[in-house]
Parts: sequence; C-alpha cells; structure tokens
Amino acid sequence: MHMLLLLPFVGLLWVPFYDRATPALFGFPFFYWYQLAWVPLTAMLIWIVWKFGRA
Repeated sequence: MHMLLLLPFVGLLWVPFYDRATPALFGFPFFYWYQLAWVPLTAMLIWIVWKFGRA
C-alpha cells in the first residue's frame, strides 16, 4: 500500500513527459495544469495509504 506514495514522485520527477504547452486546459498550458492536478491527487493517495494502512 505504501508503494502508492511513489506515484507522485514518478509522475512529477520525469519532467520530459510534461514539458510541453499542449493540450491546454482552460487556457493553462499542460505544464502547469499537470503539476497542479497532482496536488489533490497526492493528498488523496496519502489519505488512502493512511486509511487502509492502519488496518
């Protein structure tokens, strides 16, 4: 279950994957909205690991 916490590191440390401007979302380039999308996703992953790691 703790392996889920590696997803944000893999998703954000591999910069060539998201180093581009398209596709834009509400006028934001992909580079920005991809990084911002990881903020709530990471919080959700931390909650999942916390919730199910206690059992």
